[in-house]
Amino acid sequence: MPVSKTARLALVLVALASLSACANTIRGMGRDTANAVDATQGAGRDVNQAAQ
Repeated sequence: MPVSKTARLALVLVALASLSACANTIRGMGRDTANAVDATQGAGRDVNQAAQ
């Protein structure tokens, strides 16, 4: 059973939308990880200063 051009186009658009959603999620995870590292380093500096 042949697939119509409209169905193929719809499938491609759905695939592209899914991939863009993944890219946004991965970018957000990177930002969250960077923020966690910054917070951990800041806490370490605070503890170091309190110990001196």
